[in-house]
Amino acid sequence: MRQRSTTGSTARTGIPNRARRFGPRGRAGATAALAVLAVTTAAGCRAEATGSAPAARPSSPRATASDDGRSSPPPSPTTPAPPSPSSSPPSSSPTATTSPTPKPDPQGKTLMSSGSQGGQVRELQARLRQIGHFDRSPTGYYGTVTVAAVQSFQGKRGLSRTGRTDTLTWQKLLGMTHRPTATELNPPTTRPVAKPDKRCLTGRVLCISKNSRTLSWMIDGRVLSSMDVRFGSQYTPTREGTFSVYWKSRHHVSTIYDTPMPYAMFFSGGQAVHYSADFAARGYNGASHGCVNVRDEGKIASLFDQVKTGDKVVVY
Repeated sequence: MRQRSTTGSTARTGIPNRARRFGPRGRAGATAALAVLAVTTAAGCRAEATGSAPAARPSSPRATASDDGRSSPPPSPTTPAPPSPSSSPPSSSPTATTSPTPKPDPQGKTLMSSGSQGGQVRELQARLRQIGHFDRSPTGYYGTVTVAAVQSFQGKRGLSRTGRTDTLTWQKLLGMTHRPTATELNPPTTRPVAKPDKRCLTGRVLCISKNSRTLSWMIDGRVLSSMDVRFGSQYTPTREGTFSVYWKSRHHVSTIYDTPMPYAMFFSGGQAVHYSADFAARGYNGASHGCVNVRDEGKIASLFDQVKTGDKVVVY
């Protein structure tokens, strides 16, 4: 019976009975043994219940590289980044932009401007000529010369120098001038007509003088009409001599220079008498490529209808 008790005591406490019998030294040895047993248990694998799955380890978010190359945790997907103190809050709705309403021109509506042509332009030029702002015969074409004349008039009257004939400019001009006469609207030429060459005194002749820069349409020594003309430059001179009109082309366009040559009357190769918008606009500041330019479209149109193929042309 005593032996069974001792065995049971050992099983319950895990301390041999010998330690109990030997007093404090025995208890000290038993404590050391328990410490060794605890270390051994902690170093081993943790016990798992049979048939249970291993517990999942919580995953931590992967570190991301920051702008300066150091590793930094990613921002929380549910927490928006705070706005920068210097940034302004977004607008709740786009601001509608409205274009300013253009202010009306204080000088009124534009009546004529560069490129305009017709009877009113001719009247404008005649009135400007009356008071010394237009130094040539009216052409009916609003070119650079007319723009400069209008600017000169506007500057003298304290108006904006736009070069366009607006309502106020036109009213001031009407108040300072009289209605142009037929001669003022359609003067024969801007310069005196030269005495005709003797070759021009018989038959139907286009008598063209380089000295006076005029063309006279003559029949049997009588002048029917005259007009200003312009000639070729020194590099492309207009040929002189006696010729005849061999071809007429009302709406001709140059195949060499790709420029319009209305009312063309050819007399020597590619040289012809024709209307020139450039001559009407710039006057004698330019030159032709050998043709005889006319700047009065009304006069050249009338001449074109009268001249016949075979009529004489004299250039001197």
